[in-house]
Amino acid sequence: MHSLDIETPKPQGVDAVSVLWTFGKCLGALLPVYLAGYYRVSTSLLVFGLMVYTGWKHSREAKEARLRSAIHHNDNEQQYTDMKMFKSKKDLPAWVNFPDVEKVEWLNKILQQVWPFVGQYLEKLLVETIAPSIRASSTHLQTLTFTKVDFGDKAMKVVGVKAHTENERGQVLLDVYISYVGNVEINVEVKRYFCKAGVKGIQLHGMMRVILEPLIGDVPIVGAVTMFFIRRPKLDINWTGLTNLLDIPGLNVMSDTMIMDAIASHLVLPNRLTVPLVADLHIAQLRSPLPRGVVRIHLLEADDLPAKDNYIKGVIAGLSDPYALCRVGPQIFTSHVVDNTVCPKWGEMYEVIVHEVPGQELEVEVYDKDPDQDDFLGRAKIDLSIVKKSTVVDEWFTLKETKSGRVHFRLEWLVLLPNTEKLEQVLQRNKSLTVSSKTSDPPSAAILAVYLDKAEALPMKKGNKEPSPMVQLSVQDITRESRTCWTTINPEWEDAFTFFIPDPRKQSIDIQVKDNDRIQTLGSLSIPLSRLLSSPHLSLDQWFQLDKSGPASRIYINTVLRVKTEAANLAAGLSKIRPQQTSPDPSFATEGVLRIHLLEGQNLVPKDNMMGGMVKGKSDPYVKINIGGETFESRVINRNLNPTWNEIYEVVLTTLPGQELHVEIFDKDMDMKDDFMGRYCHTDPVTCVNVPKVFQFQSRQSYHNKAVPSMALLFVFVERADGLPLKKSGKEPKVGAELVVGGTSHKTTVCDRTISPQWDEAFYFLVHDPREELLIVKLSHSWTLPIGSLVVPIRELLSEPDLVLDQWLSLDGASPDSQILLRAELKIVLIHTYPQTHTRLTNFSVIPPCLLRSSSVDTPSAPVPSLPFPEPEEAKRVTATEMVPGKVPEKLTEEPSPPETLPTHTNPDPSFGSEGVLRIHLLEAQNLIAKDNLMGGLKKGKSDPYVNINIGGVKFKSHVIKENLNPIWNEMYETVMTPQAGQEVQVELYDKDMDKDDFLVSEHYLMCDLCLFQWYTLSDVKSGRVHLVLEWVPTVSEPDRLDQVLQLQSLQSYQNKAVPSTALLFVYMDRAHSLPFKKSGKEPKAGAELVLGKTTYRTKVCDRTNSPQWDEAFYFLVRDPREEILIVKLSSAWDQAIGSLVVPIRELLSKPDLVLDQWLSLDGASPDSQILLRAELKVRHTLILAHISYQCEEQNVPYKRLTLVTTWDMLCTLPAPGSLILKSGIEDIARATVFSLPSVSVPEKAEAMPDVVLETRPPHTTPNPSFGTEGVIRIHLLEAKDLVAMDKLMGGLKKGKSDPYVKINIGGVKFKSHVIKENLNPTWNEMYETVLTPQAREEIQVELYDKDMDSDDFLGRCVLTGQLYTWYTLNEVKSGRVHLILEWVPTVSQPDRLDQVLQLQSLQSYQNKAVPSAALLFVYMDRAHSLPVCDRTHSPQWDEAFYFLVRDPKEEMLIVKLSSAWDQAMGSLVVPIRELLSEPDLVLDQWLHLDGASPDSQILLRAELKVRHTHECILYWTLPCAAGNCGQVKLSLSYASKEKKLTIAVHACRDLESSSKDGLDTYISLMLLPDKTKATKRKTSVKKRDLNPEYNERFEFDLSVEEARCRRLSVSVKNSSASFRSSEIIGQVSLGLDYCIFFMEAE
Repeated sequence: MHSLDIETPKPQGVDAVSVLWTFGKCLGALLPVYLAGYYRVSTSLLVFGLMVYTGWKHSREAKEARLRSAIHHNDNEQQYTDMKMFKSKKDLPAWVNFPDVEKVEWLNKILQQVWPFVGQYLEKLLVETIAPSIRASSTHLQTLTFTKVDFGDKAMKVVGVKAHTENERGQVLLDVYISYVGNVEINVEVKRYFCKAGVKGIQLHGMMRVILEPLIGDVPIVGAVTMFFIRRPKLDINWTGLTNLLDIPGLNVMSDTMIMDAIASHLVLPNRLTVPLVADLHIAQLRSPLPRGVVRIHLLEADDLPAKDNYIKGVIAGLSDPYALCRVGPQIFTSHVVDNTVCPKWGEMYEVIVHEVPGQELEVEVYDKDPDQDDFLGRAKIDLSIVKKSTVVDEWFTLKETKSGRVHFRLEWLVLLPNTEKLEQVLQRNKSLTVSSKTSDPPSAAILAVYLDKAEALPMKKGNKEPSPMVQLSVQDITRESRTCWTTINPEWEDAFTFFIPDPRKQSIDIQVKDNDRIQTLGSLSIPLSRLLSSPHLSLDQWFQLDKSGPASRIYINTVLRVKTEAANLAAGLSKIRPQQTSPDPSFATEGVLRIHLLEGQNLVPKDNMMGGMVKGKSDPYVKINIGGETFESRVINRNLNPTWNEIYEVVLTTLPGQELHVEIFDKDMDMKDDFMGRYCHTDPVTCVNVPKVFQFQSRQSYHNKAVPSMALLFVFVERADGLPLKKSGKEPKVGAELVVGGTSHKTTVCDRTISPQWDEAFYFLVHDPREELLIVKLSHSWTLPIGSLVVPIRELLSEPDLVLDQWLSLDGASPDSQILLRAELKIVLIHTYPQTHTRLTNFSVIPPCLLRSSSVDTPSAPVPSLPFPEPEEAKRVTATEMVPGKVPEKLTEEPSPPETLPTHTNPDPSFGSEGVLRIHLLEAQNLIAKDNLMGGLKKGKSDPYVNINIGGVKFKSHVIKENLNPIWNEMYETVMTPQAGQEVQVELYDKDMDKDDFLVSEHYLMCDLCLFQWYTLSDVKSGRVHLVLEWVPTVSEPDRLDQVLQLQSLQSYQNKAVPSTALLFVYMDRAHSLPFKKSGKEPKAGAELVLGKTTYRTKVCDRTNSPQWDEAFYFLVRDPREEILIVKLSSAWDQAIGSLVVPIRELLSKPDLVLDQWLSLDGASPDSQILLRAELKVRHTLILAHISYQCEEQNVPYKRLTLVTTWDMLCTLPAPGSLILKSGIEDIARATVFSLPSVSVPEKAEAMPDVVLETRPPHTTPNPSFGTEGVIRIHLLEAKDLVAMDKLMGGLKKGKSDPYVKINIGGVKFKSHVIKENLNPTWNEMYETVLTPQAREEIQVELYDKDMDSDDFLGRCVLTGQLYTWYTLNEVKSGRVHLILEWVPTVSQPDRLDQVLQLQSLQSYQNKAVPSAALLFVYMDRAHSLPVCDRTHSPQWDEAFYFLVRDPKEEMLIVKLSSAWDQAMGSLVVPIRELLSEPDLVLDQWLHLDGASPDSQILLRAELKVRHTHECILYWTLPCAAGNCGQVKLSLSYASKEKKLTIAVHACRDLESSSKDGLDTYISLMLLPDKTKATKRKTSVKKRDLNPEYNERFEFDLSVEEARCRRLSVSVKNSSASFRSSEIIGQVSLGLDYCIFFMEAE
């Protein structure tokens, strides 16, 4: 039997074990579910645990997959490389490598060989050295053992090594690219806790820099080896055992980051690992050398960023809120966020220290700021070695990993100088630099490097313990901390720090040596940086004695200062001697333009045959023209033996003889080769001809091939460039220049590598319009990498002498010194033309210049001769040519052509401009019929009425008012009419329905039957009437009336939002001339469209002509003549634009009689195209504003108020007061007037009638005499003692404490303190303020409560008396008292006290973060006028006063907002309170204009500022002593200037320290220094055995103001029981009495 067929029998117990194991796993999985149900645990916890497990499992599997993939790739690297990367080069030799990075396979082979022995060494190190130290460090780890240590067989690989040869001598610089994918397995077990943990697999990838320095002349040649990572390496660890928990999502990132931080603290720049190989090396300088330089980063802007913000779930695309993150090593800067843009402009500046070049990079990442997670917008990396070589890099950098976007940086390299020669220059330049963003720091002038070496003989801690010292180094507001050296008085830190110094002359470095708790100071030191400026090489390397430390305590520090300045070779490019102008060849710019006009052909040979040649067809001819190496081909004209092309071609040629013109005609065929139809060849076909009017001529020409004749020739000679920037790799570029004008471009040759290329090449361009086109010069490296560009508008050459620009020009997008030398010479073409009516030439015409006598374009003064040439059989007449040179002949003469006779003004009909405006006011209706029925007609409803008004063919429709039989519309309509008799106003009322509107009534009223305003009863219905007002508004040519009309217009408002017109614009369209031809060469069918606002009119369309005549009149309603614009658009049959005209109506206001009547040039047409029109403006004729009140006599209708703007030419009587009757139609409306009005008297002459009746307004407010007399009551809530304990514990068996808080009520104003937890002696230190009058007898009630979850417990109350400061016993409780201080702060109108009050304000702080007010602002609101019209009044009067507590008058603002019933804004006013400081007595009392309202809207108010007049200050001082802080003392100081008396109140002491168990017997001693006689010495009573004594004693001193300015208050807290003769001083403070100047002149 075969061996494969023999089955080995399995042991019987194997299946049983596997079954039991499977059962156990199922039971273990179900056990948590069972326990959760048994203990009634929420299922959410179970779901959460399941989610954590799933995340851990996913992370774990992903990490194992990455490790397996890396190991597999590492094992099969050679095979993978051959398959994937070198398929076409499988026979590539092993020694082939990259040019910069060298392969070191020999080193990898060595590492592979020695790796097992490295593993043995590391295993021995872990087991015999590290494990015992871990077990000794903690009692919990005494059973820790390494159960398995295996570093695997996968050795670390060196992917490549790059040697930098351009670095300084004395060192070797290597970049080693390492990759470690190890199958390492290390297991740890703590037997005491049955814990197992370990690592199974590690990945580490990164670039390590190795520096071998210094190089010495003895073995081992290298003094030390320094190693570090420039960027953080990539680390991935696969955990096992208990450390599997670190693979849980969230923890895995945290654990990897912590391990990476630990590695970075030793091996990532600026940290270095230095291994000395010889003795007596200065390790600190090797570990932390001076920086290579400083890069100043200008983050300017970005462009074309992706839009990441979407709205409505992506339906609407938004923009982005970009910000930039700039990183150089560990230095990170974040810009501010620019909202809602994809082209942000930051304008920020940062300074970064560069430690290693080459190597370090500027990394920029752009993000979109979002509330949840910021979106990534792209990143870019910039090698800083390029900045060092170029000194300045100003470029756009394209963002990677995104679809679009680029960012603009300006990078400057600053060198570090060891002297102060350029310090003043740097400081002056920094002052001129401005930083536009708050996120940017101001530029610095120097950097300070501090090498912290060691210290000796530091003092011991309390209890004679050794400290764990660390050092804090501070420069201005920047503080850095060293590492901690544990339990030693002779620490060795060997740390380095770097600071940016704005001005080293004024700054200093403060050094404090502290214990690791940061509380106890072991010594301090301050070194002024000015001391460094005078030292050699700007450095101090020595021992420094520590202050406030032990007698022998000292510290060794090396401080080095370096001044920053731009690189010395910045101006090297400009210092070279350069030619100031170009030197082109003498033949430069001698060319001219040959213009070939291909007109037509005749009698061509038919080449197309049909039906096999039985029927002769025609031809499809086209022309090929060849001259000077250029070929032109015309369009094909189908089936025509007499084709008309009308095409033009241009070619630039020299005037050298012997040039040939070749013309060939072909028949276009689809299948075979095109048939030849004839040719013509001619030598020297050109002669120079000239015409000056180039721009006019060009605009009148049009061709079927849409060619635009050139106006000029531009000759460009590119000579050289200088100071170009280097490439990013640091190499010099291969520069080529590309020149672009319009659609034509030329390229120079590409020069060899240099930053000063020289080309000496010439180019020419045909220029169609020198006023519009641009010359663009683009410089690039090998046509791929942009270097810089230059844009020269050709119109600038028109102002240069001889139209020549020859100089050095700066390049955009390059370094500031990059320039290019070129010559740009413009030559205007001079053109000979032939009559436009001459379309056929009998032969090939050559036009000599001697025949041209006129500059006229249309009519030459001499006939055009023809020169004979031999005709081929097939072709008869084909083309015409002309040569356009670049220079004007001297003998050219001009003869003016006879101008066309055109009228200078329009001639409109005599009735032009006689119309007026009929204004219809639809007010309301009453008692309308109900048309809506409910419940099938069982219940009667209402109606939804609206009105249709028809007058003279013009229709208006009102809005619908829902369910109302008495609707109010208040709408206005306007129409332009001429006064004619017999016109009707048709009014129809409808009920709005869903299907068909119900008709209510239709009324026709003759204008002669209408009153100016009245009710009209509806006929043919049961009930109903409508209220209409008709207003006839004639117009006049008086511009001075416009402001009055606009003012009245602003007072009117209507429900339909109609704006009354202020003027009528009458436009008479007469004619136009010299319009351009259509693209087809035909004359246009011209029509004119007139647009003003939303109103549009069109003229008739004339027959084909370029001089149409319309003779039509139009009118427009004008709302505001100062803002609106009349636009006239001309087009051919409304489809092809011809030209346009824009007339701002405000220009008519300065014309005589407001009339513009003249020829006007058209935009977008030829220069000669003009239009003749008459624009006449007539302003509304308004003489008086009448407020008319009327009452309906038939029914008891309440009074209504109506504002009518009406006009009158003559007076007439009315039948009854309060009504206006129209006598004979609209003509009578125009002559109607108001009679017998109670508020207006009409004079006999309308000219003498006032335009507007102005009301008399008071110039100032008249507030109550008590206005502004209030002051501020300030309540200081300090503390409480012996409060009742209200909280019970364990069901009342154990007494707890209380959570007290305070409520204060004064005059209806309530304050509440914060809650202090579990304290019967709480300290609040809070302050509250409220405003009261001095006469107020308000009672101050204080209540204390215990905060509880349900209902707060009462702890007592008291009523405050007038005492300034005291303890108040709580009533209605067993015990307790509260400490409060009342402070009355009157106010005065003295602005000079404000700075003192603000300074005092800054000295006070409270637990509730209250800021004491500096002033009181009293505001009296009197009245307003000319507000927008509302239902009540537009001139309200309030007469109300208010006050405000002002914290800082220099910053705060008073804002007044007016609104109608708090919902409709009517205007606002902003008054900066600082403006009151410059007013007399700090009072502003006047009329002020409102923003957001009409121009005449004003408000009258009084704003009065009163500054605090404080005569007492409560201060707390900390008592210093030799051992530290030993308590606080609280005092109050006040000074009365009238009595010249200083009052000092001693309140209490807190937290005094005592070494005795019996406490202290304290008292306080006061003295005003200097005092030799001790006459001012005062002391309080002694408080026995109290560490928190309370004194509450007052002391008064007679002291003048002059004496107070030169005295100091000495406060000493003493212990009277210290000894028999003298008292022990517990603490002492001193205060200059000049502070009391704040509180002078107390009342």
